[in-house]
Amino acid sequence: MAFVDYYSVLGVSKNASADDIKKAYRKLARKYHPDVNPNDKEAHKKFQQINEANEVLSDPEKRKKYDQYGKDWKHAEQFEKARQQQGQPYGGSSGGFGGFGSGGFEGFTYSTGDDSEFSDFFESLFGSRRSSRRQTAFRGHDFNAELNLTLEQAYTTHKQTLTINGKNVRITIPAGVENGQKIRLKGYGSPGVNGGPAGDLYITFIIPNEANLKRHGNDLHRTEELDLYTALLGGEKTLDTLGGKIKLKIKPETQNGTKVRLKGKGFPVYKKDGQFGDLYITWEIKLPSQLSAREKELYEELAKISKNK
Repeated sequence: MAFVDYYSVLGVSKNASADDIKKAYRKLARKYHPDVNPNDKEAHKKFQQINEANEVLSDPEKRKKYDQYGKDWKHAEQFEKARQQQGQPYGGSSGGFGGFGSGGFEGFTYSTGDDSEFSDFFESLFGSRRSSRRQTAFRGHDFNAELNLTLEQAYTTHKQTLTINGKNVRITIPAGVENGQKIRLKGYGSPGVNGGPAGDLYITFIIPNEANLKRHGNDLHRTEELDLYTALLGGEKTLDTLGGKIKLKIKPETQNGTKVRLKGKGFPVYKKDGQFGDLYITWEIKLPSQLSAREKELYEELAKISKNK
């Protein structure tokens, strides 16, 4: 595998500060993020390299080992860990893995054949090409994405097809999912290294309120116009709601700003079939306009009657 210079990947010098590395990573991550480049395999590969570079260079210990050992920094870390567990110093006999013996170096095996894939790093330590390393498996990076839904979409259980890393994935979105809620799709992150498991994909739902419909928990709130005549005399009004049409009875002399509660007509409770919040309607009395001469005359009569009470 070709050596990847993490400093070059992030476009920083080897003397870059932690803040410089963070700024460079954020800038590149936004540019090459899979959401911005959904069908660009090269961008996806670049994004993975950027994450790997940041993971190493943003960690002081990993960066120190990377600066010291270069492409073999991961091997050196394993070697030192095994050496510490065994309580052995570097060096030792050339035929026994530096004093570990043929069975004491967990994660490595002894081979009598000439393994051309054996790391030059270990050859320099042991002076032998008689051993080989089992490559360590690394889990892939997790991805994060946002999925926008309307209140109407979030009201019912439905399926959506997403394109993830060039693959179509069909997911079921349960009714009642909340704004900001996050779900995990296991194994849909970046591929693992050396046979390791793939990372996961975390999806955050974005469900904004609408101009005349607001959600608070499982309750819904909306304002509805009511004509003056119905407000004064009473009557009925039909409303379109997320759950269908409903007919409401209006009490006579309903005042502007009156709020009514419709139990069980709100938003479905997440993963609880048959359970709903409440719907709150606030009446906004609409005054008549463009009155005819006769209408003005009648209103003047009503005004006189009201004053003489």
